[in-house]
Amino acid sequence: MGKVRDAQRSAVYDAEQLVRTMFDRAEERGIRVVEVLGSQLTLPIERKFASVESVQTYVDAVLALSWVTATWPDAGRVITVRARSGSGAAHYEPDTATIAVPLHRGNRAWALRELVVLHELAHHFAEENEQQHGGAFVDRYVTLVGEIIGSEAGFVLRAMMAENGVRIG
Repeated sequence: MGKVRDAQRSAVYDAEQLVRTMFDRAEERGIRVVEVLGSQLTLPIERKFASVESVQTYVDAVLALSWVTATWPDAGRVITVRARSGSGAAHYEPDTATIAVPLHRGNRAWALRELVVLHELAHHFAEENEQQHGGAFVDRYVTLVGEIIGSEAGFVLRAMMAENGVRIG
């Protein structure tokens, strides 16, 4: 069976960029209270990583969480994290269960952050032949963010996905 068209890819990336920008601005300004769709909430702190090794440690810890192993059978499959040449995007390689993260772009390690790593983990848990950024993927991603970073982060991500017309679930 051929690959399913990735119809939501652009909208998912746009929504995710809005959320990353919101977290970045909150961190820069030291003000974590934001307004999202009329609700005021305090953004939790998003983990940032210093190296591929620290991303690997984080991924191993997430895969070991009991609720993750109970929810997704592929949590038992070891993931390798490696540096990716270039700086355009992180990606997941299903054949080798590898997350590839670019280390720097413009002197910033933009991809060495929790939101990006959880996005790639959501790909790891995908069913075979599933649309890459389809509703099931988005639901997994929002669940991971809400449970691991915090419910407020999950709410912001879900809201931005909905605002961008992304189908969830």
